[in-house]
Amino acid sequence: MKTAVVIRHVAFEDLGTFAPVLARAGFDARYVEAGIDDLASPELRTADLVVVLGGPIAAYDESIYPFLLPELRLLEHRLTTARPTLGICLGAQLIARAAGASVYAGRAKEIGYGPITPTSEGRSSCLAHLEQADWQVLHWHGDTFDLPAGARRLASTAITDNQAFAIGSHVLGLQFHMEADPRLLERWLIGHACELSAARIDISRLRSDARRYGAMVTKSGQEALGAWLTSAMSAAAS
Repeated sequence: MKTAVVIRHVAFEDLGTFAPVLARAGFDARYVEAGIDDLASPELRTADLVVVLGGPIAAYDESIYPFLLPELRLLEHRLTTARPTLGICLGAQLIARAAGASVYAGRAKEIGYGPITPTSEGRSSCLAHLEQADWQVLHWHGDTFDLPAGARRLASTAITDNQAFAIGSHVLGLQFHMEADPRLLERWLIGHACELSAARIDISRLRSDARRYGAMVTKSGQEALGAWLTSAMSAAAS
């Protein structure tokens, strides 16, 4: 089987609905716990796929969380060697930073279900599958980043210019969440309780929107990931 290394920063932000897609694509997915496991391990550099998940810390917080430095070095190596790499939320921010772009606080927190606006390149990318869900996704971030040199912007929102980007066929960065399992949303609500309270987020609306959009986002997100995996692995094999 192909190897997928999944870097997890907090337990409840896992592969979620992406897990069965990886399994169907023939990947043996293994979690590596940031801050605990060795992110400088050579096997991470050579894995067929690396997925970097989200988390409540900042991509520029290495003075507080030193493990971010070997994580960035790993991503720099993956970029240099053109190995398939997917970043979600914090993961996308780390990829952007590893590619030389700046990461910083956004204009406002963006939390809850809402649409993205695809660029013309986004409409012809794997994200085209999101059209069937009216481009709805789950947003959950406060930071943002500049578009890395050589990257293609795939989607934006009114608050966040860079919601998704691609580098070649081998790198995909998603600021938003397509992987969050709506059936397990309570884990997110509990884990991010302080952030939700400080941002005055309406939790009852989050729950109702998860019931309204969750199934659509799951289906379209899984199809988008499947399309990207096909393209990325084909490029890696050529």
